[in-house]
Amino acid sequence: MAERKRTSLLWGVERLLPKPADYRELPTSWPRDILAGITVGIVALPLALAFAISSGADPEMGLITAIIAGCVAAVFGGSHVQVSGPTGAIVVILAPIAATHGMIALPIVAVMGGLIVIVAGFFRLGRTVSFIPWPVIEGFTLGIAVIIFMQQVPSALGVEPGPSLNALVAAIQSLGGVRPTDALLGLVCVAIVVASMTLLPKIHPRIPGSIIAIILVTIVVDLAGWNLARIGELPTSLPMPHAPPLDPDMLRSLIGPAFAVAALTAIESLLSARVASGMTTAGTYDGDRELVGQGLAGIASGLFGGMPATGAIARTAVSVRSGARTRVAAIVHALFLTAVVYFATDLVGRIPMVALAGVLMMTAVGMVDRRTAGDIIGTSRSDAFLFVVTALITVSFDLIWAVAIGIAIAAVFSLRAMSLNSVVHREELPGEAEPGDERIALIEFDGSLFFGIGDRILTSLDDVDEVDVVILRLSHLRFMDSSGARVLSELVKTFGRRRITVIVKGIQARHQRLTDRTGVLSSLQPDDYVIASMPDAVNQARQIVREREAKRAAAAQEGAAV
Repeated sequence: MAERKRTSLLWGVERLLPKPADYRELPTSWPRDILAGITVGIVALPLALAFAISSGADPEMGLITAIIAGCVAAVFGGSHVQVSGPTGAIVVILAPIAATHGMIALPIVAVMGGLIVIVAGFFRLGRTVSFIPWPVIEGFTLGIAVIIFMQQVPSALGVEPGPSLNALVAAIQSLGGVRPTDALLGLVCVAIVVASMTLLPKIHPRIPGSIIAIILVTIVVDLAGWNLARIGELPTSLPMPHAPPLDPDMLRSLIGPAFAVAALTAIESLLSARVASGMTTAGTYDGDRELVGQGLAGIASGLFGGMPATGAIARTAVSVRSGARTRVAAIVHALFLTAVVYFATDLVGRIPMVALAGVLMMTAVGMVDRRTAGDIIGTSRSDAFLFVVTALITVSFDLIWAVAIGIAIAAVFSLRAMSLNSVVHREELPGEAEPGDERIALIEFDGSLFFGIGDRILTSLDDVDEVDVVILRLSHLRFMDSSGARVLSELVKTFGRRRITVIVKGIQARHQRLTDRTGVLSSLQPDDYVIASMPDAVNQARQIVREREAKRAAAAQEGAAV
């Protein structure tokens, strides 16, 4: 037994580790993988810088995260084509953390969140994303897009954001400090970015519109001599790994944020991996291994002074569309960004901040699929309500609360639909009618018998009277929980008090243990029955009716004789 457990544990760990099969297609796909890696590296460069700044961190933290987390997640993750790094969704959580605890908290929360995600992977929680309804996913994606866009409004207008931790409120607060000249210069730069990122891909889809837009804005600002804020000095090498400072008070205060980071890391990474698996024939993904890989990536990023990272849907899509087939594409993306750190930081440091703001604004707009939103709103009122509420809670309060409340609302709607589709009604007896059949009630249970419909069932069967036998037909019951079984037990007792014989027909094997434990069978009277087939149940019911009729006739004769 001990040997079997040890073997099972070793297999469980082994399945989460890198394998030679991860690179099975490399001999034929390496040229495409390298090209895809360089392409996605060009796309990732401005995003890594911009997301770090939006988090309240130094821009180099974004580069470190994209390089370290991107490489580690590529090697250890569960997707062959996933590209990881700082993303807009994680920024939404990190900005309040940095504002409250300082930039130093970001590496700490990266390590803490990474440990939590690894534990989730070992406990095989990689399929949990499948329980998040589509309207909830799209709703919190819309909310994230609104937050990212509003975070860039102050930078685009050349002012400091307001004191509020809410991006929407902070953007509104910042409007009071707008100076017309600075705002005009910022808006001109944003317009150049928008035009470049909109028009250039139409010429050719592989033209990196964001990089060209940033180059154009930098040239215009340099030639015009505009006094706009720039990225500034960047390190010319990667730091050595080191443990972040461990302050017990800060660690305690970061437990909640770490769980929020872990939850969002898991959700976004699994969603991205699932989307990627549908875009390529390079193989499916392993959700549990993806969690372990993302957890290791978060820990590695934190040890190098970076911030939390997740799987990036947009960058992964760019990589796949550029021909990526193996993990080498994501590794090359990390190596490309490493080359930028060592050889091009002087050029990168001259980029105006407003150019990155424009790139993020366009990224936010691109996150929202208007056709998808229209499909959700047009599907049903419940889906539309779920979509809108999730988006509003995301913008107003918190991402994790938005997902949790969205799932809870979806569960309520699902239970309501399940209850409406669950039917308990009286049916005619099968076959030719016989005298006395009016004294038999056949009650059909169809659908689900659960806590949401118990009272309705008891009420609907109150009028079953003037009968000698009730047949409870359970063979079509697809689902039953303990509350539903308890209702069934109460129903048996109610008929017993009315001196109605109960025949329980067709208890399924999967419900047998539940009915035993909740007292359904123990509630039967000595003259009640449990019968497997409908013909036998009907024959037994008719026999009982005949016996009762005979007893009533005999009693009537005795009364007449008296």
